[in-house]
Amino acid sequence: MNIPTCEQTPNLEKEQGLADVVACSSSICFIDGKEGRLIYRGYDALDLARNSSFEEVAYLLWYGRLPGLTEFQAFLDGFTGGMLLPVETSMILRMFPRTASSMEVLRTAVSSLGHWDPDSGNTRLDASLRKAQRLIERIPLIIAAHQRLKDGHEPIIPMPNRGIAYNFLYTLQGQDPEPEIVHALDVALILHADHELNASTFAARVTAATMSDIYSAMTSAIGALKGPLHGGANADVMDMLETIGSPEKAEAWILEKLAVKGKIPGFGHRVYKCEDPRVSILRDLARQVSMKAGDTRFFDIVQIVEKTMVANSKVFANVDLYTGTLYRAMGIPTELFTPIFAMSRAVGWSAHILEQWRNNRLIRPSAKYIGPCLQQYMPIETRTP
Repeated sequence: MNIPTCEQTPNLEKEQGLADVVACSSSICFIDGKEGRLIYRGYDALDLARNSSFEEVAYLLWYGRLPGLTEFQAFLDGFTGGMLLPVETSMILRMFPRTASSMEVLRTAVSSLGHWDPDSGNTRLDASLRKAQRLIERIPLIIAAHQRLKDGHEPIIPMPNRGIAYNFLYTLQGQDPEPEIVHALDVALILHADHELNASTFAARVTAATMSDIYSAMTSAIGALKGPLHGGANADVMDMLETIGSPEKAEAWILEKLAVKGKIPGFGHRVYKCEDPRVSILRDLARQVSMKAGDTRFFDIVQIVEKTMVANSKVFANVDLYTGTLYRAMGIPTELFTPIFAMSRAVGWSAHILEQWRNNRLIRPSAKYIGPCLQQYMPIETRTP
């Protein structure tokens, strides 16, 4: 019998982490890393952030075009049925230990939603779109309800005919949020809605490619986003700012870190070779909301951090640098920064899941084998320790 040797394994030399490997074709999102552009379905994400709404961007990513007025109103009406959490999911939220992190709770609660979805098991496109709408509406409610329970308060029922940004702030903080704060959060959600084939989106597509259900695919994505190398960076920025403590200490702290080649959260990106295009808008929003809150300490620190990094390194700011400062100025706890990321990116995840199913092929890459080859089996009593 002709047994293949290890030398006959195909040469599959690729950079670790699948960098620059094209894994699929997509019409959802384009990143121009050299010029610093982010495009959703042909529209500049910055233009959408300045002029659109998170719900309209969801329509764009799901349907491939911007809606007319009548169909957009019908689309918004479709969210009504998903504005409340299933009773069973609300009960589950009360069962988690106090030590459970918000991302752990979100992962499990989202998975549970599939049990009580009226379209569970229905794989038609219209049913999948309804499930996507319910997920986008309910993820913010899960985050807010769990945080309130954790703080010793009862969850709040969302307000009908209000947007996702409004209802997240309302159900989290228990009061009518100011329009400027709602707008700032809505813009942040738009800018985080999709980012091509990042780790969590790839995880969602890999699961969807097995023809599993949308809840399983979204749970896979949340699990990937939970990792500190992906979704946790915005919270890391806030931890850094709290460690620095004051603007006067910022420059020396950064220079000391750079001297020992320490990693500075909020800087550098796998794709962008320049400043992340989302930074400019988030920087302005962080300034405005910090001033409105009457406390610019963290914004002042992050400004010096950015100035010092630009002057002393070739690494540019990414989307996480100002996101944490913005959310903190809104009064949002640091542990919710990554769940808010999930709340936004769920729109992109679901768009990619639907696209995967339209022309599905199982995603099954290869690995370059580097282990031993053709070892002879020896009886256990003859092996040396």
